[in-house]
Amino acid sequence: MDIYADLPEDILLRPGERTLVPTGIALELPEGCEAQIRPRSGLALHHGITLVNAPGTIDPDYRGEIGIIVINHGSEPFRIKSGDRIAQMVFAHFERAELVEVPELGDSRRGEGGFGHTGRT
Repeated sequence: MDIYADLPEDILLRPGERTLVPTGIALELPEGCEAQIRPRSGLALHHGITLVNAPGTIDPDYRGEIGIIVINHGSEPFRIKSGDRIAQMVFAHFERAELVEVPELGDSRRGEGGFGHTGRT
């Protein structure tokens, strides 16, 4: 779903600047569900506008207003107005993991091969 800016006045975001954009919404998510905040591709392509921590995560125990951390990677100032679509929100289920320390890990086909190991770099 689209997320909209909820602003008392416009924000002029200059190149290289970032800001927290209020949305006016808060959620109560069920346990095992998160909301992921993602950039909008059109803003990124046409204006260089994206999110600093993409994807952002809204945990099920958070009850405050959702704020979107926006950055201008473009070459021109960008004006954000109340009602502008500034991000997208996707809901996802997750499992809480309980980590267990072990003396060694089992073998796998990939092993310790890291960045670019499985294909084209």
